[in-house]
Amino acid sequence: MEFFLDILKLTIPAVIVGATAYMLLKALLDERQRMDRALLRNDAQKITLPLRLAAYERLMLLCDRAEIANTMLRVRMPNMKVRELRGVLLMAINQEFEHNVSQQLYVSDTLWQIIRMAKNNTLAFVTITAPELDPDGPSDALANALLQALDEQTITPLQTAIHAVRTEAGQLL
Repeated sequence: MEFFLDILKLTIPAVIVGATAYMLLKALLDERQRMDRALLRNDAQKITLPLRLAAYERLMLLCDRAEIANTMLRVRMPNMKVRELRGVLLMAINQEFEHNVSQQLYVSDTLWQIIRMAKNNTLAFVTITAPELDPDGPSDALANALLQALDEQTITPLQTAIHAVRTEAGQLL
């Protein structure tokens, strides 16, 4: 029996010291892993922040360039017909969107959906306004009809998208 007590006298403190050492080492290693993850996250943010800011900048340009008035200034030529201006406007707005589709990697899904809806609503706006006019009439008729209809809107879909881009970019900074 005395032999058993001697073994317990040696074993119990050894188990306590071993358990304490294990818990301390585990806590130290866990803290080290947490610090390493934080450093990796920080390094990743240093790399992705400029990319994300560039994406927001490109989306702002997309929204500005896709605005009907701005697009008309770029694509409208003298002696165009309503049909031609309508087609060129729709194509230019679609191309602006297509050139920037990769930016969705750097922004939230919600923001990308807002931008897609703004583009689709802008295309629909042109499509709905054009049939009211003679397709072979001068493009001035479509330009005036679009600008007049735009004046009646308090905010365009693309202006809403610009506001959403500013809001999300502001949260990043």
